[in-house]
Amino acid sequence: MAFSTVIMSSPHAYIPKTASSPTIRRRVRCSSASVSTQFDLRTYWTALIKEIDQKLDDAVPVLYPQRIYEAMRYSLLAKGAKRAPPVMCVAACELFGGDRAAAFPTACALEMVHAASLVHDDLPCMDDSQSRRGQPSNHTVFGVDMAILAGDALFPLGFRHIVTNTPTNLVPESRLLRVITEIARAVGSTGMAAGQFLDLDDEKKFGEMGRCSAVCGGLLGGASDDEIQRLRKYGQAVGILYQMVDDILEAKTETDKKKGKSYVSVYGVEKAMEVAEDLRAQAKKELDGLEKYGDKVLPLYHFVDYAVDRGLVLGSNSFDN
Repeated sequence: MAFSTVIMSSPHAYIPKTASSPTIRRRVRCSSASVSTQFDLRTYWTALIKEIDQKLDDAVPVLYPQRIYEAMRYSLLAKGAKRAPPVMCVAACELFGGDRAAAFPTACALEMVHAASLVHDDLPCMDDSQSRRGQPSNHTVFGVDMAILAGDALFPLGFRHIVTNTPTNLVPESRLLRVITEIARAVGSTGMAAGQFLDLDDEKKFGEMGRCSAVCGGLLGGASDDEIQRLRKYGQAVGILYQMVDDILEAKTETDKKKGKSYVSVYGVEKAMEVAEDLRAQAKKELDGLEKYGDKVLPLYHFVDYAVDRGLVLGSNSFDN
């Protein structure tokens, strides 16, 4: 979850049908002539990751009981994490003129929630995954009981982090309440939890994190209700697109196919590639309505391309979820 350092724009987009290359290549069609071809996603993303990683490290010191905090930090601070939810949140906040300092507490909270969901997803009783983000899954290192506790602790810590660290002079209380409500909805019984129960629900299991991240950033930045709805649709499309491309890449590169549902197992590779193109178009269409913000839309715009082309290497790592 190796991309060119600078994502360029040109007339069309495609996902290759050959299995010879593990990277999905594409040409990007920009719907607006004003979209710059010189935006450096790698520089933008890498700088944000550095700030976010430091803030996450500070947010979860090792306290008593030590073992729980060690398990929390193990997954939260994994070196293979690319921090997509917090980066999207910050980008959406800045799009509407918000201060980055206003977004960081929520951005960190989103990563806490995301990490907690991955810890629980990997459990033997759920997806039974043995590795995550380039390292052994939490439960294989700390045990199932401690992994459950670590995930349980990360969820409420995210909410507390928002309340105690968001600058009150930058974000009105009414906006903050909407942010908290949005995250609670995303992870609850009608959101990610429902998606995990259903195993494959494109709006819930995979779309929720993207939708929530974009919406929270917009709320913090003061976006209008209409703009929030655009971000909601945009984030959902990007979240689903990301997972769909993951499934396509796995189908093209793995000789020993994993069991269980995936977009490829449901649609087949060819149909999945068609749906991925539709999702990309949907996401960029929502951003067309935000053209008045000029170059501030570029991070979100290129997020769409990132979801398709995984060739961007941030720092020394090629990143997982």
